[in-house]
Amino acid sequence: MTTKLIVPAEVKVCATCSYWDGEREIDPELRVVVVSESCEGECLVQGKCCQGLSQEAKWRDDCLWEHLAPDEPASKE
Repeated sequence: MTTKLIVPAEVKVCATCSYWDGEREIDPELRVVVVSESCEGECLVQGKCCQGLSQEAKWRDDCLWEHLAPDEPASKE
């Protein structure tokens, strides 16, 4: 069984970045991200596979970390 981690959306790890394309669950009301302990995904900026729990200190200079936030509702014009 894989251990699940609950990470506040404000913590700067790959799994909470808008540019990380890995498996995660997001609760917009509680602002938490749920990932498995060994989750991997693709960094859409760097175009390479990375661990979801990689910290900012290990990122390259070309990382464009962007805070994960819920999409704005579509306007009804």
